[in-house]
Amino acid sequence: MKQQRTLVTGAAGFLGSHLCDSLLALGHTVVGVDNLCTGSLANLRHLEKEARFSLIEQDIIQPFDPGPVDFIFNFASPASPDDYMRLGVETLLVGSQGTINTLEIARKYSAGYLHASTSECYGDPLVHPQVETYWGHVNPIGPRSVYDEAKRFSEAAVTAYHRYYGVDTHMVRIFNTYGPRLQANDGRVISNLMMQALRGEPLTIYGDGSQTRSFCYVSDLIDGIVLLAQSSRHTPVNIGNPTEWTILECAQEVLAVTGANVEIVFKPLPQDDPARRRPDITLARTLLQWEPKISLREGLERSLPYFEQCIAPQRIATTA
Repeated sequence: MKQQRTLVTGAAGFLGSHLCDSLLALGHTVVGVDNLCTGSLANLRHLEKEARFSLIEQDIIQPFDPGPVDFIFNFASPASPDDYMRLGVETLLVGSQGTINTLEIARKYSAGYLHASTSECYGDPLVHPQVETYWGHVNPIGPRSVYDEAKRFSEAAVTAYHRYYGVDTHMVRIFNTYGPRLQANDGRVISNLMMQALRGEPLTIYGDGSQTRSFCYVSDLIDGIVLLAQSSRHTPVNIGNPTEWTILECAQEVLAVTGANVEIVFKPLPQDDPARRRPDITLARTLLQWEPKISLREGLERSLPYFEQCIAPQRIATTA
């Protein structure tokens, strides 16, 4: 990518902040936007003296104008089940009105546009592994629907702006991703298990642990997204790690990395929790020459210092 002025919504979030780092490293100027409902300024603290980075505290549900931009990365949305179930209406709005507002900015300034979609568009899939041509198996009124359907609407909106207005759009369907800056208390598999292990608590598994996920380390994901932004592909592309793990196997990896000696406890499976999740990344391999490099064990080892930092303040508070 030539040096550009880029807009990143959701810039203070887990993925958004890593994307900002990557774009800055490539020489771009980055304007971040975040209302901080789930993002954290701590994720951007290392950029406080970076002249090519600025942050607008703004809810993209409300119209705004960042000035001329060359490219927009739309990453604004609650993304963990705990967050989007707590902020259900907000999640629907950011995936509808927020997406439209940012597409209007792209249209105004003839900017490229990449939307962060999700493997949740496949719901509890009946096709395995999931290919981009699969339309999904989604409960439109279930507890996860506020996120699933917001993202599905966003994909329709992004496609419409390309089809009717000629906006240069791209869509990434993101599969389970983890790494430093993942919210420690957001209810996702890796953060839950790592924090419980480091606290010396039993590891909680929902269901019998046989349901599967495919875990992608954050740097691999961001590399794929940057490549996708430079492509000519306008339909969704899966970016994720195709190595499939049961949740029980993942818990055992966490125990190995943390050295924790704790038991595993089982609780009822939440409604509409997908039984299987694994991306078919044939398109990413052929179109982008991309595939993940970092194994789950290595990724957990890289993530361990971050989660140890998250646990340290809690230990101080309990002993004070």
